[in-house]
Amino acid sequence: MPTYVGMPSFPKAAREAVADSRLRANLAHATGTIRERRQRAVDELPDWAELREAARQIKDHTLRHLDHYLMMLEEKVTAAGGTVHWARDADEANAIVARLVEETGEREVVKVKSMATQEIGLNEALAERGITAYETDLAELIVQLGDDRPSHILVPAIHKNRAEIREIFQRKMPSAPADLTDDPAVLAEAARRHLRAKFLSAKVAVSGANFAIAETGTVLVVESEGNGRMCLTLPDTLITVMGIEKLLPTARDLEVFLQVLPRSSTAERMNPYTSAWTGVHAGDGPSAFHLVLLDNGRTAINADPVGREALRCIRCSACLNVCPVYARAGGHAYGSPYPGPIGAILSPQIRGIGSDVDASLPFASSLCGACYEVCPVAIDIPRILVHLRARAPKKAPERLAMTAAAWSLRTPKRLAALQRAAARGRRFARHARMPRSWTDTRDLPVPPAQSFRQWWKEGR
Repeated sequence: MPTYVGMPSFPKAAREAVADSRLRANLAHATGTIRERRQRAVDELPDWAELREAARQIKDHTLRHLDHYLMMLEEKVTAAGGTVHWARDADEANAIVARLVEETGEREVVKVKSMATQEIGLNEALAERGITAYETDLAELIVQLGDDRPSHILVPAIHKNRAEIREIFQRKMPSAPADLTDDPAVLAEAARRHLRAKFLSAKVAVSGANFAIAETGTVLVVESEGNGRMCLTLPDTLITVMGIEKLLPTARDLEVFLQVLPRSSTAERMNPYTSAWTGVHAGDGPSAFHLVLLDNGRTAINADPVGREALRCIRCSACLNVCPVYARAGGHAYGSPYPGPIGAILSPQIRGIGSDVDASLPFASSLCGACYEVCPVAIDIPRILVHLRARAPKKAPERLAMTAAAWSLRTPKRLAALQRAAARGRRFARHARMPRSWTDTRDLPVPPAQSFRQWWKEGR
């Protein structure tokens, strides 16, 4: 994820974000509104729990047989006139997309909102080769024009209010009227006029994918604005970058996901726009279709019995909207295109847990479990967070503490001796200090005057 290289660890970034009162107000308003609407939409379905379990089982089955379904998908896409490309990592994926664009002779592309292309830093990679990518999702457009980074999976500009968006449009959008107001309808109309020329002139489009169907070779994008439909139908060449975990075995499986996804993301009963295409068709849509299947660590994640649950994710963002940590720190503090609870378990597995930011992400949670309760595919995020915490590199004080604990607990005699010593020194405990400022906000528990072992022995 090239654009996120050098980001500070989560505690450092979060400390700065929490101090921004305007950011906290924007986040509280937006996440609170989405959370309430989602709950109402979910409550309409008496079989929500059964749908959630069905989604979990479909995803787990697909991941267990991922190699089989990927080969089936390639066969079907190829038979329908598309071309499949395999990318082991971000560099390969970026090189493939850049080459495909260059082969068309074009220097501009329009883009459908895509987490996969953010993950690999596609826009930056294309820019290095003289190709300009234009985001067409309204929130992504705001972020791009503001030289900013997305802070939410569903609403990338959630950290901006209307006044800030108006200022960005006036400064960066040449077609914006001089009397532009911060009314949402007026801002949307300004964006629509700005993008219309791009839609009508673009010859190449780049998209992500919400789902792909192995049995038919069909790829799907769901969205709310219609910009995706324009990108997927008007250009001559369509290039789709898709994480290999987005696969579903059959078209029938969509019945489940097209119910749980819109309710969990936009709190709608169904997506306003669901676009599906299978290869190419003469006189209908793009004349060339390329599907780039992105691994980028997913095969390794799938081999982890605990961590693989993260690959069930359908990018609905429900976990972000209920997370008390995200609501205060915002998305930028996570140093990744994937913010919030899902980012805390997905980013360290994709990028590796060696850097400060990725080592800190599994600790960016209170483990309250709210994320698991709302997840439409039942990802046990708290369990994976604990799993990744055990893998995080330990700093010197932590290693020393764990070594001392292991020595102390190795035999009953050692533990008993240390308990007696702690009881004798209990009056000093209140003034003791712990590493990493743990005691800045907490009192160190005072050891009891009598251990359980002593109490049990005397009681007998």
